[in-house]
Amino acid sequence: MAGRTGGGRRGAGGDRDRPAKRNTEGAGLGGEQVEGRQAVRELLSANRRPVSSLLMAEGMDQAAILNEIEGLATKRRVKVSYVSRRRIDLVARTEGAQGVVALARPVAETSLDKLCEPSSGGRQPFLLVLDGITDPHNLGALLRSAECAGVTGVILPRHRSAHLSPTVAKVAAGAIEYLPMALVAGVPTALQRLSTMGVWSVGLDGEAPSSLYELPLGKEPVALVLGSEGTGLAALTRKRCDALASIPQHGRLSSLNVATAGAIACFDIARRRNG
Repeated sequence: MAGRTGGGRRGAGGDRDRPAKRNTEGAGLGGEQVEGRQAVRELLSANRRPVSSLLMAEGMDQAAILNEIEGLATKRRVKVSYVSRRRIDLVARTEGAQGVVALARPVAETSLDKLCEPSSGGRQPFLLVLDGITDPHNLGALLRSAECAGVTGVILPRHRSAHLSPTVAKVAAGAIEYLPMALVAGVPTALQRLSTMGVWSVGLDGEAPSSLYELPLGKEPVALVLGSEGTGLAALTRKRCDALASIPQHGRLSSLNVATAGAIACFDIARRRNG
């Protein structure tokens, strides 16, 4: 995350792995190719979108999760094709598909207004707004943390952002099957809409004097806003946030990785919402 406390303007030391390719699979979220055992298991278990095919490598050692994947595929009437490791490697688009690749209908978008509505049980929105995260490993890790922390929806810009590539789906470890997501033309405009819908937005900014831990957060609708790996929150995004906050740090390093900062912030907000 850019900035000493996870949201400012100084570069993040943990965002140096290979940059993501921009989403080139159309204007949607993506997510049609899912690789890795846990991600594929959750794809089948969630049963929220049709799965057209499932490839599994021949000769893999016995593992409970593989048996579970095969059982779920049978239950959902998904044909399993057992192929060579070479075939898996040719089809896979991640470095470690773990011998399992599935093709499914792309993840459907949810409207921004829908994300702002309370759940059927009366639970208020807890949204994660990602302003230009381009590294797929960071996006995948953020989605996994968000789902575990109880985030109810994610907002991504349609352009200049990673979307649900196979790498994101694998790192997210199944989170994309459960998190409603909206694509927006621009984050600043989306924040304006959130405000009119009664959602309070908090931007994580390493230069902010206020600590995230001291913000008066309760169970009201809230959106956590994270900036890009290199520059943090864009100027207009920062201006549109209702509050800016930092994560206090006590060491010598000048920054937190965006995925780490996002996880800390998501769980701190979740603690107070559920306390």
